[in-house]
Amino acid sequence: MVQLVGSLRKELSDTLSTCKVLVVGAGGIGCELLKNLVLTGFKNIEVIDLDTIDVSNLNRQFLFQKKHVGKSKAQVAKESVLQFCPTVNITAYHDSIMSPDYNVEFFRKFMLVMNALDNRAARNHVNRMCLAADIPLIESGTAGYLGQVTVIKKGLTECYECQPKPTQKTFPGCTIRNTPSEPIHCIVWAKYLFNQLFGEEDADQEVSPDTADPEAAWNPENTAARTTASEKDGDIKRVSTKEWARSTGYDAIKLFNKLFKDDIMYLLTMDKLWKTRKAPKPLVWQQLENSASPQEVSMGSGLKDQQVLGVWGLCQLFQHSVETLRSQLQKMGEGAELVWDKDDTPAMDFVTAAANLRMHIFSMNMKSRFDVKSMAGNIIPAIATTNAVIAGLIVLQGLQILSGELESCRTIFLNKCPNLRKKLLVPCILDPPSANCYVCASKPEVTVQLNVQKTTVLTLQDRILKERFGMVAPDVQIEDGKGTILISSEEGETETNNSKFLADFGIRNGSRLQVDDFLQDYTLTVNVLHTEELERDVEFEVVGEAPDKAPPPQTTPEEVNSVTNGNKDSAQPSTSSKAPAKDDDVMIVDSNDEEENEEGASSSTAAATSSNKRKHSDAETGETSTKRPRTAQSSAAAAPTDDNDDDDDDIIALD
Repeated sequence: MVQLVGSLRKELSDTLSTCKVLVVGAGGIGCELLKNLVLTGFKNIEVIDLDTIDVSNLNRQFLFQKKHVGKSKAQVAKESVLQFCPTVNITAYHDSIMSPDYNVEFFRKFMLVMNALDNRAARNHVNRMCLAADIPLIESGTAGYLGQVTVIKKGLTECYECQPKPTQKTFPGCTIRNTPSEPIHCIVWAKYLFNQLFGEEDADQEVSPDTADPEAAWNPENTAARTTASEKDGDIKRVSTKEWARSTGYDAIKLFNKLFKDDIMYLLTMDKLWKTRKAPKPLVWQQLENSASPQEVSMGSGLKDQQVLGVWGLCQLFQHSVETLRSQLQKMGEGAELVWDKDDTPAMDFVTAAANLRMHIFSMNMKSRFDVKSMAGNIIPAIATTNAVIAGLIVLQGLQILSGELESCRTIFLNKCPNLRKKLLVPCILDPPSANCYVCASKPEVTVQLNVQKTTVLTLQDRILKERFGMVAPDVQIEDGKGTILISSEEGETETNNSKFLADFGIRNGSRLQVDDFLQDYTLTVNVLHTEELERDVEFEVVGEAPDKAPPPQTTPEEVNSVTNGNKDSAQPSTSSKAPAKDDDVMIVDSNDEEENEEGASSSTAAATSSNKRKHSDAETGETSTKRPRTAQSSAAAAPTDDNDDDDDDIIALD
């Protein structure tokens, strides 16, 4: 007879008491997950999160209270969970999982790693560390009512990076408020600003500089100290943006100077943010007005909506839209609120002007009104119940892994509505590793198309290797027979190369670069494909397979119908995507939680009539790829069992 301890077999219960597990992220999913783990019987848990608690977290991260604002999420989560079970051994780290301190040997301490993250860079990194350590990883994500859980095991399943992922779909709040690097960040900020000034105020949509940005203060004591004054009596006091605007009579020039001069100058005082980034440049209305010329009003020709306005033209548009929106509010009466609509001209003008002015401040190429409109959309809210469901599924998958039943694990999708078989939870078999994956293949290799005459070594390091391929500290050697070191992760060794072009080192069409990341125990061969025909503002393109590899077998439209959900990197969130039903839905993470992209699964949605299954998209990217092809014949086949729902009609792709 099977001996039980509670609801678990004794053998499994004993395993839970002795095994050590790592939880990465202590936000929305992370809080629920930690609570579930201790109540299930796990006795040795380590949790890591870089973020601190913000007021906006309190509506769904139930291990935190008002008195905890400004404190370490990991540490407070530990203290709260110990109240459920004081005998559990929990170690909390207020740190970034990408720190060199958490190397392969650190990961090898654990029998299981569980991700509750909010950004692709950290997910890519944990994926690689678990592959290097050969430790099972449970990946998860949520976006509104949608969610997904999957299992990653070296050599047995796809890794997190096996399937192409278009672009990041969700963003930490401190990125939106402090360090925007893509136009979509500025567009989201401008939409938040509209609500703060004219619509329904939301703590999740703050636009002022984030003083608790963990990147601006590595020392948790420094971060916590910023909120000391408001913590003393437990009262969180914040100046309402709307109240301030009303007190000025919605004076457009005063608003302009606060948003684009004063707030930016305040950001500049957070000097740690600008050590590796280009610092923003404040704008002053009076200076712009005095130096304005007719040429600065508009840049380019063509249709009005497709013109990119000059800085002074944007200032005038900002002023006019603020005055129009103010008049609308006054006509509606006291306490009235406006609702942003991309088809409402004044609202769209306001977002276009505010977003572009912020792009200019942060040295980005500005966008036309047409482009801004196409990228703007609705924001998917974080749903506490979705986090709870996904956290429960993570534990169930973990129990199967620890029982030695990895083959029974599934990728499980949580849908918003029941599919044709009346299921909200849809399991499907884990896919094997991709032979062409540039991470988990036996000899990872990619081809990058770029202009060697215009691409600098710094662009290669930061934009291609770190940002696109997720490396932390890459070393690059040119395969030129001499072993020329192009980039060294050792500080100061190759910094003089940064401003030089690749061609200066003899790199040309067909050159090969050997790239190593010691921390990730990861080696990648990069084939350089020179071109002078990249589109405007495109620095490089990843071709995919190496030139000497045969192309993959062609599939017919009947065999597979690929579903795409994503566009510009950083734009999927509130941009127009190619997803069937939610092309303008986006989940924006309000704080740099190594969590919310747990709360940022994917905005891919269920299409009840679809005959193709969609692969999980990135919780913070929203990308999708086909999971398993279905032929017309197979779609007419009998319904599969729950265990093998691979042909299920309606699978939500979340990542």
